[in-house]
Parts: sequence; C-alpha cells; structure tokens
Amino acid sequence: MIFPTSKTASSPSPLQWGQAPLGELNEKVCGAGSSKATPVGAVAQFQATGKKTKKKDLGMLLMNYDNVYVAQCAMGANPGQLIKALKEAEAHKGPSIVICYAPCINHGIKRGMSGVQQEMKDGVASGYWNLYRYSPETKTFTLDSKEPTMPLYDFMKGEVRYASLELSFPDNAKVLFAEAEEAAQEKYESYRRKAEK
Repeated sequence: MIFPTSKTASSPSPLQWGQAPLGELNEKVCGAGSSKATPVGAVAQFQATGKKTKKKDLGMLLMNYDNVYVAQCAMGANPGQLIKALKEAEAHKGPSIVICYAPCINHGIKRGMSGVQQEMKDGVASGYWNLYRYSPETKTFTLDSKEPTMPLYDFMKGEVRYASLELSFPDNAKVLFAEAEEAAQEKYESYRRKAEK
C-alpha cells in the first residue's frame, strides 16, 4: 500500500487517504498480473512459469528526488516503526510516500487471511520486505530491519503465488527461488551500506 502525503490544501493526510494503492494497482498488489512490481519467482497471470526479472524498488527510485520523504513499513512486523514513519511523513514539508506491505487474498496465504500480521513478520524476517525511513532534509537513511533470520524460501512456500510454481515448474522454481534469495540478500546489504553512510 502506498500512502501519498502532501502539504497542499487539496491533498488529504495519509490517515485520511487510508488504504490507497497507487503505484502498484490492484493487478500488481494482488498478484493478478505481472509487472515490474511483481517479485521474482511469483506466479501471476501471463507468468505461469514464474517471473524472471527483479522487482522494481519504488522507494529507492523516489529517493532520487531531493524533496521526497520515503518510508517502507509492515504493520505486523513493527507497528511502532509504522507509526513513526507516518508521523515523520506528516511532519515533512514536502511530498511523502509511505510504502506498506499489505498481503492480499490473491497471494494465496496458506495460513489464511487471519494470519496476515504473522505473514508481515515473516516477510520482514526473511528479507522479502525491509523496513526503512529516509529523510531528504538530513539525507538520512535509517534501516529499521534487522538482518534476515529466516530463509526466504520458508516465507515463499507459505504463499500459493510461489508454492504453485514448485508444483507446475519445479526446475524453474529451484532457479528462481535461489535468485530471489540472492536478490533479497543483495538488497539488504545495499540498504545496510546506505544506512552506514
């Protein structure tokens, strides 16, 4: 989910916007179609053999602008970090974007939608989703995620959009899941280096 904020009179605050999926519209957020926002190895419409290219990093793209506050959050993994990010986004004197991991029924969460909070925790613990905040005023990147403690594969096998690939195309699954694990480690390391600057 993406919560846009702005200080103009015509733009509501992130809390007024509520759940406004912008950049990753329904077919992308919910896994119904494949796009640059679809993770490696996910099975989606028109990608039955698994997506083979990396997912875009919307937050890092937005950090290229010199006045945009950016945060990436997952309420189930760290509610305090989400609240802090929303407060910082609201206080920022310019455009802000808070990108939240929001599992969807179309992800095929095996534990069911009642397990969404745990799904968010596992997503962060596995390195699938990283928590961070970026202030353009101070040029400070804060990595709020710890190093992954759970294999990415353990997270992926809990969602039908990944697990179905193992059943249909096991050879593809093996290659793509290994690539996804490597990409997640590389992404975490790049965030860690950015936070140390």
